[in-house]
Amino acid sequence: MSKALTKQELHNLAMNHVGKDLEKRGFEFIAINSKLKRHPQFVCIDANKQYFFVIVKAVILPENPNNYDVIWMESFKKHARENDAKVLYAGVGLGNPNGEDLPIYLNEDYLIEYNGIQFIETHLN
Repeated sequence: MSKALTKQELHNLAMNHVGKDLEKRGFEFIAINSKLKRHPQFVCIDANKQYFFVIVKAVILPENPNNYDVIWMESFKKHARENDAKVLYAGVGLGNPNGEDLPIYLNEDYLIEYNGIQFIETHLN
């Protein structure tokens, strides 16, 4: 019988996709935190030694992975400014191809909606 992925396993799956994208973009990883509700998931630097805090959010389709909590993000942006870092957001939608009411199973096909990394402006409004 197939084993449904836990929330932590879904989060790890999303982080794997985002991590590969960050590598392709030339980021160097300084720290990785894969625990749920711990932010940021990745601390990276680019070729110019600019720090980036990367937030990864896994959602179950049909929920929109590009949406994030704007109020919470304001406090996180403050944290980034205090650390001279920029903020990147990566939403990943995951789903079962056989129906949105079905879980995602270990070692089985799954749907993914990933529109890349969003740059989040950290300046004060």
